[in-house]
Amino acid sequence: MRRILLTVAYDGTGYSGFQAQKSGAKTIEGELNRALQSLTGEEILVSGASRTDAGVHALCNQAVFDTESRIPGDKFTPALNVRLPEEIRVTASREVPPDFHPRFCSTEKTYAYRIYNAQIPSPMRRLYTCFSYTPFDIERMREAAAYLVGEHDFKSFCSVHAQAKTSVRTITGISLTEEPLPGAIEDPSGTIRYRDRDGYPCREIVLRVSGTGFLYNMVRIIAGTLMEVGRGAIPPEKIPEILAACDRGAAGPTAPACGLTLEVFRYLEGADFLQEIV
Repeated sequence: MRRILLTVAYDGTGYSGFQAQKSGAKTIEGELNRALQSLTGEEILVSGASRTDAGVHALCNQAVFDTESRIPGDKFTPALNVRLPEEIRVTASREVPPDFHPRFCSTEKTYAYRIYNAQIPSPMRRLYTCFSYTPFDIERMREAAAYLVGEHDFKSFCSVHAQAKTSVRTITGISLTEEPLPGAIEDPSGTIRYRDRDGYPCREIVLRVSGTGFLYNMVRIIAGTLMEVGRGAIPPEKIPEILAACDRGAAGPTAPACGLTLEVFRYLEGADFLQEIV
């Protein structure tokens, strides 16, 4: 029996998350299982590293499966892609040791949450960004985000349905950047750097959160909370209080899934034969 590691990119729109479900709902894992069975003739069950939520996207999720097939490890990439729906692509495949699993390695993941901050939503970006016309104060959001870096109990920032043994997690880095949208007028002296001619925000704000592990809905709740900070509903200095409360009701709302993408998966220990996967 051989073990193969896949790097998988997907548009999560229309899928009920990564993990296969007993209900038979459409999932990324289910499509991979179907394609592998078609290719090898075996009943194969893929096991993923990040079980992304319904509607969440990924550039580099990791998944392994066992097979008796003699297909070379790197040849699974083209062979699977012709059998997968166009929303899912295997970007790399390789054989790994039989006991290797990315979920049991020391890793760091980076998620990006994108906010389309403008007067009118873009039909071209609606599936990959969260739209808001609110004039967010990005400096207040950055101030609040800084309190989240490090090891904390993130119980306030996870779904009440989370089943993790502990809610302590470590955020290794967090950043907020902004890029102008077409037609933006730049005013570096203003609270809103990029505006349109009517004075509305005209930018894409990108929140990137890196960490060694995440709870269910954690990044989306962080994004929703920072958006509340940006619009003035929560003061930045209240973040430590929210963390200490260990109460989901203390934090902001869960931001929509469409804005979230797994961007980077990096092995820290336990996979010396692999390099950073972006």
